[in-house]
Amino acid sequence: MCGITGWVSFGRDLRSQQATVDAMTETMSCRGPDDSGTWLAEHAALGHRRLAIIDLPGGRQPMSVQTPDGPVAMVYSGETYNFSELREELAGRGHRFETESDTEVVLHAYLEWGEAAAERFNGMYAFAIWDSRVDKLVMIRDRMGIKPFYYYPTTDGVLFGSEPKAILANPDAEHTVTLDGIRELFAFIKTPGHAIWDGMHEVEPGTIVTVTAQGLRATRYWSLQTREHTDDRATSVGHVRELLDDIVRRQLIADVPRCTLLSGGLDSSAMTAIAAQQLAEAGETVRSFAVDFVGQTENFVPDELRGTPDTPYVHDVAAKSRTEHQDIVLNSDELADPQVRSKVIRARDMPTGLGDMDASLYLLFKAIRDHSTVALSGESADEVFGGYKQFFDPKAREATTFPWLVRYDEHFGDDNAILTPELARSLRLDQYIQDAYDTAVGQIERLDGESDFEWQMRKICYLHLTHFVRILLDRKDRASMAVGLEVRVPFCDHRLVEYVYNTPWSLKTYDGREKSLLRGAAKDVLPQSVVQRVKSPYPSTQDPKYAVKLQQNAREYLSRPGHQVFDLVSREWLARAAEVDTPQITQASRKGLERTLDLALWLDMYQPTLKLY
Repeated sequence: MCGITGWVSFGRDLRSQQATVDAMTETMSCRGPDDSGTWLAEHAALGHRRLAIIDLPGGRQPMSVQTPDGPVAMVYSGETYNFSELREELAGRGHRFETESDTEVVLHAYLEWGEAAAERFNGMYAFAIWDSRVDKLVMIRDRMGIKPFYYYPTTDGVLFGSEPKAILANPDAEHTVTLDGIRELFAFIKTPGHAIWDGMHEVEPGTIVTVTAQGLRATRYWSLQTREHTDDRATSVGHVRELLDDIVRRQLIADVPRCTLLSGGLDSSAMTAIAAQQLAEAGETVRSFAVDFVGQTENFVPDELRGTPDTPYVHDVAAKSRTEHQDIVLNSDELADPQVRSKVIRARDMPTGLGDMDASLYLLFKAIRDHSTVALSGESADEVFGGYKQFFDPKAREATTFPWLVRYDEHFGDDNAILTPELARSLRLDQYIQDAYDTAVGQIERLDGESDFEWQMRKICYLHLTHFVRILLDRKDRASMAVGLEVRVPFCDHRLVEYVYNTPWSLKTYDGREKSLLRGAAKDVLPQSVVQRVKSPYPSTQDPKYAVKLQQNAREYLSRPGHQVFDLVSREWLARAAEVDTPQITQASRKGLERTLDLALWLDMYQPTLKLY
């Protein structure tokens, strides 16, 4: 796992731009604490920060191969889990390897198959290749968008990087955010290709972007396709388990210590149990980690989203699978610490407003990094198998919008309420969200003979897999790579995603519950308590002291009426939310405070030019 960046310019000689390329590369030192390297040619410059995972001495980058017609150089981030098979095939075709790394296999795959090599990879990756034989840059991102990848077209080429901060370190990139950027921050829909910063774009998942002197071209090599599912229940459950066994086995491969993230839910528990079973065969023990909050288990109060605390279920799994387990217990001082908030925003390059859920994830990963370099996560199983409450909510099922937004205001409050009235009117968020929804569902193919109900559920599944999951994948990647931890996501294997996406909803819920296919596939390795547990989202602290600290932090900005945050946030709203004598802060006010503090810190750190009207 690494951080990549680069600069292509057909109008100047980049060999004189070492200092700028170094600065772009250095912004991602957290993504690659083990090594740094650059490669400069006349029209292309590449930068790389390395987190060594496979072939520790041999995987240095940028990596290049000298061909008779010139060098082909690459910077690569991620893991290709089928690199051993590809290496064997390429060796049979005459390729010779100098290292044991997957990076070298990916580079030789490009030399053998060109851009079509992307279709052969199984993994999470973002990489860029400068092909001097034809003066072309090739940027490729994995199918599900697990690894981030951004680019910024210039007048004579392009800038690119794993994160916006690498691009923004180049003088050619403007630090501007327009209304569309603010809309994306508040819409909670992760529009494909959008990057918040004006002029910047994401390489979309499953896409190849090429840049030549003639211009830029994007080609999709993978998308979620509708296919008929003909397997019966037993066959479907059995195939899901076969896939999970193969996926976990592949993703356990590493030359560094690895562990699992364990929440006590069905997803992470199944993944942990399968990993434990496989490692036990080799005489090894899985290390597992969970996040908890001081006093949360003892004083837990059920609410509409979370009916039970995680810890008892976590410990049941750890006991049954005999993992070497550790709870990472956090307190409110840590969660509300402005320095922690600052680190989260620097990691994300944007103010997400997820508050303690972002802070706790960062602190969890920071603690894990003292013990492991690779962690397996249960992320995305809810999107793949249909686990969220909105999959079963009649109101969300019938809505003509993104289903997770239907009851968003009920649970978290109206984000528009914190904005200045002028900005709220200008954003026209309802129309922005509706246009995005219409565009998304217009890309879905209906199966011949599919009932109206199954068609509606297909749309809901598709939206989660192409929009919602990308919010969470980006969050997990940024928080983990900010501390040099590689998080792998087995449930995002494209073979599993394709197979389960096309199973009818009646089969996804054959036992009348959420995630029936996953429960059936993994029940033999799970404690009964987890098999029967109802879905519970990522935990959030219930300690009232946390909200009090948010109010204290907010009052510091109220004492600075000229702060740029008040171009976005209503000062009157903030004053009410931060009142000292507020008897019991509401969930909506708490979230609004978190969002305001994120925005304020982001403005201080990035100093964007806001073009709002």
